[in-house]
Parts: sequence; structure tokens; C-alpha cells
Amino acid sequence: MAQSAALLTRIVASSVSATIQAGKIIRDVLSKGGLNIVEKGKNDLQTEADRCAQQCIITSLSRQFPNITIIGEEESSNCEVPSEWIITEADQEVLQLKLPAHLEDVNPKDVCIWVDPLDGTAEYTQGLVEHVTVLVGVAIGETAIGGVIHQPYYKNEENDTYIENGRTLWGINGAGFGGFTPKLPPEGKRIITTTRSHSDSIVQSAIKSLNPDKVTCVGGAGHKVILLLEGKAHAYVFASRGCKRWDTCAPEAVLYAIGGVLTDLHGDRYSYNQETTHVNTRGILATAPGQPHQWYLSRIPNEVKQKLQ
Repeated sequence: MAQSAALLTRIVASSVSATIQAGKIIRDVLSKGGLNIVEKGKNDLQTEADRCAQQCIITSLSRQFPNITIIGEEESSNCEVPSEWIITEADQEVLQLKLPAHLEDVNPKDVCIWVDPLDGTAEYTQGLVEHVTVLVGVAIGETAIGGVIHQPYYKNEENDTYIENGRTLWGINGAGFGGFTPKLPPEGKRIITTTRSHSDSIVQSAIKSLNPDKVTCVGGAGHKVILLLEGKAHAYVFASRGCKRWDTCAPEAVLYAIGGVLTDLHGDRYSYNQETTHVNTRGILATAPGQPHQWYLSRIPNEVKQKLQ
């Protein structure tokens, strides 16, 4: 079945399995206590878990799809990858998907995979593990089309205990989604989610302009978009350049798969082809399904937009 499925379907199905394995690595590194933190830049940390999880994902996917460009957050490493990290399985539910005609026969040269092996590293090092996600986004041409968001630490809300292998959310725009039940945010109020660790006066000005009833500050782009997917926030606003393509490709694809929107603060979608720059220089505005995206854009002050040209 796997080989008879379309290329896009096979990539997303394999990415589901690879992110689950990466999640196991992340939990294992934390349980052993050997984080080996490296400071890449201001407010930009890297741990042993980031490095190992990326090796797992990129090695697994590149062996299955050798002709496809894969861009990861962390610098490539020449370390030996244990055989148990190499994933060859593919998620069967994804493989059963029926794609729109224009996605059934894509050229491998037009595909670019964006990998953030551990989104929310700062929170991970602080023990706020529920903020952590593993992100694999699949772009065709310039557009984010498929996405996988894995939560290594996901609690069962009924009994407040962690589910053994976490939770994996996925979506392909125009084909379907899985791993979660979409919910609309509450009517009659406005809940905004934004950065927990990268705030400044510009970020605050953008949020204030939306007159929110509540502001939820959490780590990780993946985690913030999950709040939109599950109706816990109406919009995700980040008026800063502190976000990269590997942070947003997967969440954007999953959000569009259920009818949401993600753009920069000028209303334009980001390009995800292999030649594009990595930094999301014009900020982030994401809205849950049914939310008036243009209204949010219209409320962002011009002085904020001018700083994010």
C-alpha cells in the first residue's frame, strides 16, 4: 500500500512515525538528565534532545525520500545514528487519504520538508514539557501543504496523566487531518495566544490593539497553533522576527487543513520553497477557523507593521 500511495501522502505518513520516534528520544534524554545545553544565540538554546531528534527525523526521511530537500533547524551532524532511530514505518490512516488531483503527482524537486526537532526548547529546559512539540512541515512549491505536530508530553485530560507515546496531530490541506478533534473557540470573547519568552513593547502593542479578554502566553509555535486547533484561543499574534520557517510550516499546514489561516502581519503567506530565507521577518498572525482574519490584520497598528517590513 505504501508504495502505491502518492508521494505527499507517503511523506506525511512517514513523518508521523518519525516524529513519534523523535518524541521517545526527547523523553529519554530528559529522563537521563544529560541535556548538554548549547546557547546558539540570545534566547536560542539547543540541547542533546534537539540534536538527536533531528538526526532521527532527517536520517529516516532522507533514506526513504532521497530526492527531496530537507531543512532542519539544527546544524547537520556527522554522528552515528543508532539503527533503532531509523524509522521505516508509515502511518496507515494517512496512507488511506484521498488527495486532491493537483497533489496526486508532485515532482520531488518541488517538495521541501521543514523540520523543527524540538519546538519550545527553552520551556523543555525549564521543565515545562507540555509546551514542547516536534514539527515536520511539507511544502510543495512555496506553500505549506502537509504538517505533523507531535507532542511528546501529552496529558489525558480525564485523569491528568501522561499518555505513553504522546500525541500526534497531522493535516494535509484539502485532504484531511487526524490525531485531534477540532473545536471552535468560545463566542463573545477574544483569547489571544502569544510568546512566553520573547516579548517586547512591539509584541505588547500588537496584542493591546486587539482588545483581548485574555492573553495566554505559552512556548513554541506548535503549541500556540494547537490552542487554535482545539478552540482554546481565537488568534496567535507574534509581532517579532523571532520565528523561523521550520517553526511555522507544519502548524500552518495543519491549521489550513481545518479552515484556519496563518499569514504575516501584512496578510501575506510565507514562502516555504528551498531557496527562501529562514526567518519570518514580518511576524505571525494565525486565526482559528471562523475567525475574521482581516479584522485582526486591520487592527494591528501601522507602526508595528512598519517595524516588520
